[in-house]
Amino acid sequence: MRSPMSALTVPPTDSCKDCAFRSLRMFCNLRDDALQHLDHIGVQVRYPARVNIFNQGEKARALHILCSGQVKLSVTSRAGKTMILKIAWPGDVLGLSALLSQGEYEVTAETLEPTQVKTLRHEEFITFIDSFNEAGRHSLESMANEYQSAFRDARRLSLAASAASRLANVLLDLARNGACCKTEMRFTMALTHEELGDLAGLSRETVTRLLGKFRREGLLKIKGASITIADPNRFSSLTEV
Repeated sequence: MRSPMSALTVPPTDSCKDCAFRSLRMFCNLRDDALQHLDHIGVQVRYPARVNIFNQGEKARALHILCSGQVKLSVTSRAGKTMILKIAWPGDVLGLSALLSQGEYEVTAETLEPTQVKTLRHEEFITFIDSFNEAGRHSLESMANEYQSAFRDARRLSLAASAASRLANVLLDLARNGACCKTEMRFTMALTHEELGDLAGLSRETVTRLLGKFRREGLLKIKGASITIADPNRFSSLTEV
């Protein structure tokens, strides 16, 4: 696995104020004056696919705002077993709780596709939230959202009535995030079947079998890496617990 040092650091040319994802996530949905300030701090970093932005257990020295791309967040046990916790999308903030606690990153963040990240050093971020109360409030609300998301994921894995329900829940989450408020629930699948199974608590073989089943039943349209939920209402009924 390549390290973050292999990424290309570029000047912060992209404007947070004009970002298309600004309204989709809590942290970035700030007033113009706060966003203008955010434009002038930190650095924009571009990563290729399948590199680590940071690793579990590293000292948290920076906050990372995902501007584009998808990032896999996972944890690894001492025995070497890895579990995928979630997929981060544009507008998500990575490493927030670790940075505020001045501790270590709890997860490993790996890019799934070419990704752009806004990186703020600890001192820059603290000065930013001290200067703009709204940014501090949104940071707290972002952490609360993370807690609620973790609770929903735990509920999905523990209470889902079947393997089909587990996988349908994961695919719906990916579609809702990938659609970016568009009516068509279509997204690009950047995960392998094994990774998708890890996220849903299923084997690779079960994922492959269920995807084929969903496709034959007209629930999904699959073309290469593109997946469309063809019948969202019917598909959502699979997730009821």
